[in-house]
This record gives sequence, structure tokens and C-alpha cells, in this order.
Amino acid sequence: MNIYQHFRPEEREFIDQVVHWKNFVETQYSPKLTDFLDPRQQHILNVLIGENGDVLYKLFGGNFDVERKRALIFPDYLTADEDEFQISLFEIQYPTKFVTIEHRQVLGTLMSLGLKRGKFGDILIKDETIQFFAAKEISDYIKGNVESIGKAGVKLIETPIHNAIASGELWDEFELTVASLRLDAVISAIYHLSRQKSQMFIQQGLVKVNWSLTENPSFVCGINDMISVRGQGRSKVIIIEGKTKKDKWRINVGRQK
Repeated sequence: MNIYQHFRPEEREFIDQVVHWKNFVETQYSPKLTDFLDPRQQHILNVLIGENGDVLYKLFGGNFDVERKRALIFPDYLTADEDEFQISLFEIQYPTKFVTIEHRQVLGTLMSLGLKRGKFGDILIKDETIQFFAAKEISDYIKGNVESIGKAGVKLIETPIHNAIASGELWDEFELTVASLRLDAVISAIYHLSRQKSQMFIQQGLVKVNWSLTENPSFVCGINDMISVRGQGRSKVIIIEGKTKKDKWRINVGRQK
């Protein structure tokens, strides 16, 4: 069976990577720890490895309500403890009375370090407290290279992951019926926009799917896709239930409050 036919062409490289990880665990009888995976990548890993068999996996991102998680892939005779995920939690100390730091500024600073996005987990912001998860293997590098975010001087304090704040993100979940799984159709239904306006947002570079800019209105949405429309907020495809008698798609989605 051709496994690629069930996924998007641009996901082929990640599919090969998952297959390689699985083969490594099977032949070396040794666990494999991945970088942080986004929800779509987690879905692909679940499809390819499954929950039964000689190779198992477990996901953990540092807290129960995070999006980005590391995967530990291991032989079925082993167990996976949270310590094995090698996740560090950093809290950002900054002059809260004088400056405000936003999510995009934190991410921009971290990405400017020249490291892959997969080395960082979720960024947590609640009131004036800002934290982020990172792969433990880069902890010292981060501490030695982050001294400011935006115009604010900062200090990073590494703290036990059980001190993580809740993400603060709330989602409204609801069911929709859409004529197509095309990105423009899904955006129109979620945000109550005309199809023409949805296409305009996409073509103007205002839409991201799974944190990547997407300018193709005919992009086909899938399970666990995260959609961000500038000025409209974030949403995600939770379940694709199938087609109705009128040949429309019934999907469950979440929209960030």
C-alpha cells in the first residue's frame, strides 16, 4: 500500500522521517525521542505507528493542555516517564510595569537564535507571566543567548515543569457543514465570511495553516489542521465526520475565544 496517498505531497518528508524512527526502534530495540511536533504531525505519527504493535509512542509537551509535544517512540516492553521527554520550562523575567511582551515577540526572539521551530514547545502567557517550553538539550544555549525580547531586557529562569501555568487558551467547539474541505470554504464557514473575502485573505498572505503561510485557496484541510487568519483569530479542525446525504462535509471545529 502506498502510504503517501493518504497525506499531502508536502508531508512526504515528515512521513519518511516517522518511518525511519519506527524502523530504528524496531531494529535497535532502543527508544527514539523527537523534537516538538505540531498537532498535524502528531496525527501523522499516530496514523503511521498506531497504538497497537511492537512499537508504541507517547506524546508529552510539558503540560496537559499544550499543542506542541515531543514524541517518545519505544518498544512495547518499555514504559515512558515524563522525565524521558527531556523538556525544560523557562520563565521570562522582565520589567512588567514598563513594557508588554507579546507571543509573536517571544517566538521571533527564539527563532532568531538559528534553531529549528521543533526545539521549542508552547509559549504560555497569562496576565504578566510568560513561560515557554524547550528541548533540554538546548537549555544552556538559550540561557546564554537571550538577553532581550523586543525592546525589553529580560532574564530567563529555568523552573521545574510542574510550575507551568495553564495556557489560558479557551476554545469554542461546534459542528459545521461545508460544501468542500477547501481552505477558503472552511474559513468562510468558521468565521462567517463570504467565500470571496476568504479567498482575498488567503491571497493577501493573511492565512497560516499549521504555522506556515498558505496562499492556495484550494488547499484541502485535514484533521488537526490549525488555521490562523490575521484579525480573525485561530481555529482548528478537530474531526471530519464524513459526507451528508446532500454531499456536503460535516466537520467539528474549534475556534479560539
